[in-house]
Amino acid sequence: MGAFVKVAFVGKGGSGKTTLSSLFTRHLAARGLPVVAIDADINQHMGVALGLDEDRCAKIPAMGDHLPEIKDWLRGDNPRIPSADAMVKTTPPGSGSRLLRLRGDDPVHALGQEVDGVTLLATGPFNDDDLGVACYHSKTGAVELYLNHLVDGPGEYVVVDMTAGADTFASGLFTRFDLMFLVAEPTRKGVGVYRQYTEYARDYDVAIAVVGNKVQSDDDVAYLREHVGDDLLTWVGQSAAVRAFEQGRQGAVLEDANTAALDTMLAALDARPKDWDGFQRQAVEFHVKNARSWANRATGRDLEQQVDPDFRFPAVSVV
Repeated sequence: MGAFVKVAFVGKGGSGKTTLSSLFTRHLAARGLPVVAIDADINQHMGVALGLDEDRCAKIPAMGDHLPEIKDWLRGDNPRIPSADAMVKTTPPGSGSRLLRLRGDDPVHALGQEVDGVTLLATGPFNDDDLGVACYHSKTGAVELYLNHLVDGPGEYVVVDMTAGADTFASGLFTRFDLMFLVAEPTRKGVGVYRQYTEYARDYDVAIAVVGNKVQSDDDVAYLREHVGDDLLTWVGQSAAVRAFEQGRQGAVLEDANTAALDTMLAALDARPKDWDGFQRQAVEFHVKNARSWANRATGRDLEQQVDPDFRFPAVSVV
């Protein structure tokens, strides 16, 4: 049985991260593994990539539209959090908080759409009502709260398709993952994003593995190796099957080499150690940082008081 895994797909716009995150999600589900996929990209395309038609995708409730009830459920009877209004996206769990289990009976998973063995959640698109009055992080805050309170069990996976570019690092969300797959094309722009991401992540103990995409030749692989070195985990080549998926045709079979790349990614994830204490410590650090920089002022409260120094995630054994 695999490890407990939260994984993000990141990269520049057009790199193919939505395609690869959906391929990887399908790969997990085809093996009977429990998986939640979250579309956290400002351009919401993961549902279509998983095989839903656009009408069904448009009807998936947006997590960002249900923040008050999500917050109220998560705070439970935590005495440090008197109301949902007192919670922000970085609020960590404490004694009395309700913790989530993957695909559990709770207000977050109730928003999901089931598709071929996958529970799909969506932050919701950035729409006309948001222009000038909100940023996209008001949507992804629901994902951060979800991951902060999720106790993923053995062989359970959360796959998040993140928004493109450096916006990934605009909140503490990027620290909520056991591993980040950086999707990089074998181009100067592709490896430039790699350098940018590793620079941002350097001080936060965030694991990044590069997955090459749109690789056409050995020269492409050599180019990626030259510029990202040992961080290159694997690569995916041009695929007739992926083109068929994107065109909505059913029954296509992924090429053996590309399936092997997905297996390599899964093995890398399952090899990641789980550090619950470190996970909570980083959540607290970002919460304190946010409280001091803007959240105390925004809420009129001292949100550092929400930190429960004695809280520990419950032990979950691997079977």
